[in-house]
Amino acid sequence: MPTDGRHAIEARLARIEGHIHAVHTMTHEGRSYPEIVHQVAAVRSSLDAVLQAIVEELVENCLRSSSSRASLAPAVEELREVVASAL
Repeated sequence: MPTDGRHAIEARLARIEGHIHAVHTMTHEGRSYPEIVHQVAAVRSSLDAVLQAIVEELVENCLRSSSSRASLAPAVEELREVVASAL
């Protein structure tokens, strides 16, 4: 994965980490469950966005690195495995 892509993903994960901490604080403070559920849903959505960004980077990297049809098969298998594990 290119460095720029990794930095962007790291930044997203840092924000998610902050949201997780906020949810923990909300729970500790006794905030309402609807508020907490709303925040957890936002965290889940953010994680989905990170997952999508990682898969997109992986697809681009696999396509770039596979210069011949023979080297495309391992790249496709790697993509299948990653997508299957994400579902």
